[in-house]
Amino acid sequence: MANTISSLKFSGTKEQEAQLMAVIDELRSQKGALMPIMQKAQEIYGYLPIEVQQMIADELNIPLEEVYGVATFYAQFALNPKGRYKISVCLGTACYVKGSGDVYERLMDTLGIKGGECTPDGKFSLEACRCVGACGLAPVMMINDEVYGRLKPEDVDDVLAKYKDR
Repeated sequence: MANTISSLKFSGTKEQEAQLMAVIDELRSQKGALMPIMQKAQEIYGYLPIEVQQMIADELNIPLEEVYGVATFYAQFALNPKGRYKISVCLGTACYVKGSGDVYERLMDTLGIKGGECTPDGKFSLEACRCVGACGLAPVMMINDEVYGRLKPEDVDDVLAKYKDR
């Protein structure tokens, strides 16, 4: 799910594009340049939308499929933007047996997005993760660096309310 294409409109700037072109010009002659270029592109844009993948493919004179294949193979690359508030729900064993799957479902229903997606307003993104190291608080979710534990699906609305007007 994390590698579905975003429905949000790409909004890259000319400055970002200039940064990307400078990176490509600097690295293009190196063997194995694709990975470091893609890593830098993700630093510049925050993710790798298809438009950025196309720019990389065009500049390196390689098929878009090759860039996309690398982007979808490695977990470090994100095809969707991240929200201002990044929600991670632990689906590790301790959390899962205590109901984190139900919390995750409630978040998807409430936010109207699937895992790996971002809300249309850019406020929230949602992803599943494996163990945040807070098993004693299971089930756990994090919003950016804040940890919420011992959650039940009905807690989701109250937790999200803290972020709605920020």
